[in-house]
Amino acid sequence: MTPHPAFHILGPERPSRWLVTVDHATNRVPDWVAGGDLGIAPEDMARHIAYDPGALGVGRALAEALDAPLIWSDFSRLVIDPNRGEDDPTLVMQLYDGTVIPANRGIAAGAVEARLARLHRPYHAALADLAGRRPDTAICAIHSFTPCLRGRAPRPWQVGVLSSHRDRRLAVPLIAALRAQGLCVGDNEPYDGHLDGDSIDRHALSPGRPNVLIEVRNDLIADAASQLDWGLRLAPVVAKVLADSGL
Repeated sequence: MTPHPAFHILGPERPSRWLVTVDHATNRVPDWVAGGDLGIAPEDMARHIAYDPGALGVGRALAEALDAPLIWSDFSRLVIDPNRGEDDPTLVMQLYDGTVIPANRGIAAGAVEARLARLHRPYHAALADLAGRRPDTAICAIHSFTPCLRGRAPRPWQVGVLSSHRDRRLAVPLIAALRAQGLCVGDNEPYDGHLDGDSIDRHALSPGRPNVLIEVRNDLIADAASQLDWGLRLAPVVAKVLADSGL
């Protein structure tokens, strides 16, 4: 049997400076990882703890509208998180938003290494190759977030723009442009935008590439039509922010 790929690329020949990425695109568990079952209920595998619901649909629509390549991972973040560095303690989560992940409890170093070798590293190698296709690549990472973590207050933002203190050149004008549309936009909300070793740090900050990371609240992108709408809504704003930046 041909192994399921760790990632997919759509439109590698597209000419845009933009490269769209979706790190947490699917909740797939490869059959060689705990027999394809992490030991949690199907309803938990459908939650934000396993992937970013709706993000892939938004990423597809955005990349097509920008005429840009798209790359996405095809394994659950609970198997191994592609948006974490290899030495990050949350690389393989054992507990997430109140749910224990049985297949990850007490995981051996060899099992982590297998997931790195077969999933995490191939995804990042492909992302690096795609980002290097032209010298002026700009990266737009698409994620989604849950409206409310268990036991926490509801999150009011419709969209969040995350950025590192090391590079806010595109994030600041993007936040302003989205707010001008009447959206409730979080500036490094619901998460802080800097994490050493994450995808943006690795593929944008370290090589000096312009970048934005956009988080859309997942109840707003629950179906294909709304994912398309958000992709089409974001595309002209993202394009104009980069064009106006002079970067």
